[in-house]
Amino acid sequence: MAWGTYRQLERIIKGFANHRRLEIMYLLKSQPELSVEDISERLKIGYENASDHVRKLAIAGLVLKRNDGNSVRHKLTTRAETILVFCKRLE
Repeated sequence: MAWGTYRQLERIIKGFANHRRLEIMYLLKSQPELSVEDISERLKIGYENASDHVRKLAIAGLVLKRNDGNSVRHKLTTRAETILVFCKRLE
């Protein structure tokens, strides 16, 4: 494996290596197309906290963003869905 590939894997792993981000991923799996406001309300966390976690998930390539008028909707990427299957196997 090339060094660049290791760095890319590190970015992906760091993207979901947080209990709150895993919660967000499981939430988006069951309820895609949520806004940050929706996420913060459902998980009972602050808006800025939710926004920061969603941003980190997007940087890692685990969440896609779609503009919908004045809001932005979020859904999991195929990679994120694969990671959730992997996490389930670890339980």
